[in-house]
Amino acid sequence: MSQTNLPLTGRTALIVGVANERSLAWGVAKKLHELGATLGFTFQGEVLEKRVRPLAESIGATFVESCDVANDQDISEVFSKVKARWDKLDILVHSVAFANREDLEGRFVDTNREGFRKALDISAYSLVALAKAAEPLMESHGGSILTMSYHGAQKVIPNYNVMGVAKAALEACVRYLAVDMGPKKIRVNAISAGPVKTLAAAGIRGFRDILGQMGEKNPLRENISAEDVGEFAAFLSLPGAKHITGGVHYVDSGLNILGL
Repeated sequence: MSQTNLPLTGRTALIVGVANERSLAWGVAKKLHELGATLGFTFQGEVLEKRVRPLAESIGATFVESCDVANDQDISEVFSKVKARWDKLDILVHSVAFANREDLEGRFVDTNREGFRKALDISAYSLVALAKAAEPLMESHGGSILTMSYHGAQKVIPNYNVMGVAKAALEACVRYLAVDMGPKKIRVNAISAGPVKTLAAAGIRGFRDILGQMGEKNPLRENISAEDVGEFAAFLSLPGAKHITGGVHYVDSGLNILGL
């Protein structure tokens, strides 16, 4: 299939949250690129820039900009640059989450106020802020906004604590945003991925054990990959998903149906 016949040719996508080549966001980016989309990336800080820029360059992406999702001015500036470069945006991928390491261990009840605020701000409110900034670039033609969640939003996962609460808030944001933006044909969905060995997952104590156990116990008896998430994200960006919005979609080999 030639580049001009690929299903996402002519579509633009902004990827927020790539940390390295193992990131879920990178799995999504690679698949969107394979299907013909023109991609842009954001990063926060010099350390992440050194990781993100080479990845972007490896697929020919030239839009790579700094953006702190906790800073409204940063968000405004990066979307101004998106408008100047592309004039429109078709796909926004939000794959951002953060909690202080000490708030992921011990008892959830011991989470301090500032740690709670930071986790909810960066992990959940950032989707709202980015969606609001993307809306004017999508409203004339519709669009797809995607975010990444985890089963810890619905069930208690050891050493997930405040992040589980933040992901629950994120999933609620998806529903409310879907209603607000639906009249403009902007769809908002979350992908709840099974355990994947990413940089973020490395911050969860005991994650290696979780990864091994879940791979043995889920219905398909195998863990997922970032590429699997990319495949489903691509589907949600295609015309076949034009009536799918407001959902939390599990890509976890069926793990979510089990009473473990």
